[in-house]
Amino acid sequence: MGYDISNYEDVHPPYGTLADMDRLIAGMKERNMKLLMDLVINHTSNQHKWFLESKSNRSNSKADWYHWRAPKYVNGERQPPNNWRASFGGSAWSYVPERDQYYLHIYEPQQPDLNWESSACTLHT
Repeated sequence: MGYDISNYEDVHPPYGTLADMDRLIAGMKERNMKLLMDLVINHTSNQHKWFLESKSNRSNSKADWYHWRAPKYVNGERQPPNNWRASFGGSAWSYVPERDQYYLHIYEPQQPDLNWESSACTLHT
């Protein structure tokens, strides 16, 4: 329902277009109404172009835009880096073979958390 942002610069197609949004806002102003929206900036969709680039390898320009950690091995078996749990259950870490690392998702695996400690991470493309 919009909490796994795949594009910060457009409206999700089932909800209309940017022109539709402009008309909605103008119509609300005419009626002296306000619009309250929730902007999710903690994470993106795992289909967002930033995440797709970040997960592709460890040396691209967005490699550290998300929280990546090496696996730990217990009895020769790959495990997440720690025992953190996601808010909706299960591990807060998902494995990506391309990087041989896990990424952090406090909520769902489809919602990887942005790494705001990275000086390279910005909401500008």
